[in-house]
Amino acid sequence: MRAFFNPADRPEIPSWLLLAGMTISVFLAQYGHAFSVDPVRALPAAGALCALGAAIVAGRTTGRPRLAAGAAAFAQMTLFTLLGVVLAYAFAANAGDLWDGRLAAADRAIGFDWPVVRSLLDMAPPVVWLLGFAYHSLILQMIVVIVVLSGLGKFDTLRTTVCAAIGSGFVTILISGVTPAMGNLFDPADYLHLWPSVAWQEQGLITGLRDGSLRSLDLTMLMGIVSFPSFHATLAAIFIWAFRAVPRLAVPGGGWAVLTIVATPVFGGHYGVDVIAGLLLAPPAIIAARRLTRPAAASPIGSASPAQLRRPRATRPGPTPRSR
Repeated sequence: MRAFFNPADRPEIPSWLLLAGMTISVFLAQYGHAFSVDPVRALPAAGALCALGAAIVAGRTTGRPRLAAGAAAFAQMTLFTLLGVVLAYAFAANAGDLWDGRLAAADRAIGFDWPVVRSLLDMAPPVVWLLGFAYHSLILQMIVVIVVLSGLGKFDTLRTTVCAAIGSGFVTILISGVTPAMGNLFDPADYLHLWPSVAWQEQGLITGLRDGSLRSLDLTMLMGIVSFPSFHATLAAIFIWAFRAVPRLAVPGGGWAVLTIVATPVFGGHYGVDVIAGLLLAPPAIIAARRLTRPAAASPIGSASPAQLRRPRATRPGPTPRSR
């Protein structure tokens, strides 16, 4: 029992508390039009969480901190994904007027000309495939970050990364509740090599949430619908910071994440201001997470064992009296 409740695992508590806050928010946001969940389709998610819970217990009771830390990180990010998407759906069902006109106007004011960008990109198929892979590999990046950091015993960086991801994601979803948008849409039929963006594919989903025709959730087919800010950009920026903890992965991992950010407007269907806002959200999220997950400094008395406290302190021998 003492091994299971290891004081070293206390830095994980802020992430669990954020998840608890998201759970409460999900119930509150559904007031008036609660969603139903397909129980059969929920089995894979439930099975994954049970397996991760068993891994956490096994790691802590058998003295394998790397297993426990990695399983806890995967469990927290899995719960965050489920809660975050359902919360975003609930906000979309309650949302007012769409903000697409304002976001598009902000892009034009900054100087983003997306039709020109997409036309140039359509002329370079290899770049399309490279950026498309980078955008759709964010979950793979998360897996790599968790496995590498837990495997190398970099628990402080791992817990900060997970806490920053959950905290920034929660904030992003809350902001999106008052700034709903369909996204920076374009018809893929107008291009030879560009494929449909996520925003283009989600049009029916968002419409169904807003008009009330969609109230049954398939947990195997949940999709992110947040436009502003872009959580894809925020999470990729957090991964750039996390990869720096592993010198051999700092450059390739950081470059991978940078490509993800560059690809986000086109393949995610985001506005430029979505990405900018997402990037601005990452640094404060990391700073806050580092403070929240910082291990408490143990005092010498608090860190000493009972045997050490009972052991008499050695005394320095005094000067030998001179004989007369």
